[in-house]
Amino acid sequence: MSWIENAVIYQIYPRSFADGGGDGVGDISGIRARLPYLRDLGVDAIWLSPWYTSPMADAGYDVADYRDIDPLFGTLQEGTALIDEAHALGLKVILDIVPNHCSDQHPRFQAALKAGPGSPERDFFWFRDEPANDWTSLFGGPAWTPVPDGQFYLHLFAPEQPDWNWGNPLVRKDFEQTLRFWFDRGVDGFRIDVAEALVKVLDTPGGYRNQEGVHEIYRSWRNVADSYPDKRVFVGEVWDPDFTRFLRHDELHTVFNFAFLSCPWDATLMREVIANTLDTHKKVGAPPTWVLSNHDVVRHVTRYGRTDTGHYWIPELYGSDADLTLGIRRARAAALLALSLPGCAYVYQGEELGLPQVENIPVELLQDPRWVRSGGTDRGRDGSRVPLPWSGQAPPFGFSPDDIAPWLPQPQSWAGLTAEVQATDPASMLTLYRSALKLRPGWEGEVSWMEMDDEVIAFRRDELMCLVNFGNEPVAVPEGAGIVLATEPISETLPTDAAVWLRPPS
Repeated sequence: MSWIENAVIYQIYPRSFADGGGDGVGDISGIRARLPYLRDLGVDAIWLSPWYTSPMADAGYDVADYRDIDPLFGTLQEGTALIDEAHALGLKVILDIVPNHCSDQHPRFQAALKAGPGSPERDFFWFRDEPANDWTSLFGGPAWTPVPDGQFYLHLFAPEQPDWNWGNPLVRKDFEQTLRFWFDRGVDGFRIDVAEALVKVLDTPGGYRNQEGVHEIYRSWRNVADSYPDKRVFVGEVWDPDFTRFLRHDELHTVFNFAFLSCPWDATLMREVIANTLDTHKKVGAPPTWVLSNHDVVRHVTRYGRTDTGHYWIPELYGSDADLTLGIRRARAAALLALSLPGCAYVYQGEELGLPQVENIPVELLQDPRWVRSGGTDRGRDGSRVPLPWSGQAPPFGFSPDDIAPWLPQPQSWAGLTAEVQATDPASMLTLYRSALKLRPGWEGEVSWMEMDDEVIAFRRDELMCLVNFGNEPVAVPEGAGIVLATEPISETLPTDAAVWLRPPS
């Protein structure tokens, strides 16, 4: 059994976690100083969004050197020390790897520009004399950009992010060397960005999604991971509904459960997603994952407070009908639901503090390339990436020194959401997460559904009963059951938009 099968993994967005260098940007020294916080929270591992050398056209997902750390965050020596210190505290470390594309400042792309059409250097990327299709960038605009000699290159994201040509065996060899570089430094696994898109069939609509050739790549990667005595793990960012194809025994260990993340606050839909997740993963022998938020989506406190509670890429409903009091109640209930299910769970930084999406960032401060590429119609993802509030009564809330403004502005309303305030509040979101994560390792067994009201999700796992009330009326708690943990005060009934963990009646 791999350690990831029942792990809780905390996602760190490095530039927004903690600023140890005093420049308004989170960094490795800030993370190292806060590792005890993560240990005390009760997570099993951390996942770091990219820290590699980068011009930061897309917040580090445009990589110029996969085997070094950007000076914005620190040094390779500091990164290695972080890995060692995390291990000493019992925390595994997962890095983000970005194999679909790199930076236009990557030495290989610069060499390709200089070498010209038809050169071996251009075969590392997708250069054509004219656009080979009508694909559009996922950030808006065309997916083909011209270069001065008249050719065009493919980029599924920003023009500063040219796509690698995985048909070139030298690309494959180079990435396997990168895997070993970090595995040799103690990294326990990788989250694979845009995992489904590596192989392209240019003359097919959507010909970058889940092409058969991508599985050969991951079989080769799995051989690398399994060559280490304490076999390392892979987590795929796969939005394709046919994600189980990546979960073969010789490919990826897990993929993100975006159906769960995207599901509206609705008992019937949520039950269907959970049941389908458990069933499909059982068939392929892989652990399911449970994800509520990440750095690419609207934080679920805000999402659950809207009339439309699902997640959609575009349009993002900034500023529309978000009842944050309601969102907090539902987010607390969703946390107990996610943490009661078998498999691997993810916590995005600030989720444990109940942070909402920041939707009023001045447009002149927005940095997500989606804002520019969309012509100012999509404010992008910056609102989920605002630096964390640690302490104090005013920005920067302990994220940076008091006289340093963070790279994105924090709202004054976060004064009541700092980790310092919540740590001593028995009713806070942070206390709820700490309590739930302390209890979670004790839950074993498969999910057995209980017959209750249609607006209630109820199931049992051996010594755990979990109830979540999605309805508009309180529901009776099973007679004789003992309360273990609840999101709201309860006695004989469970309030609306609340969850409870119970001991089954004896």
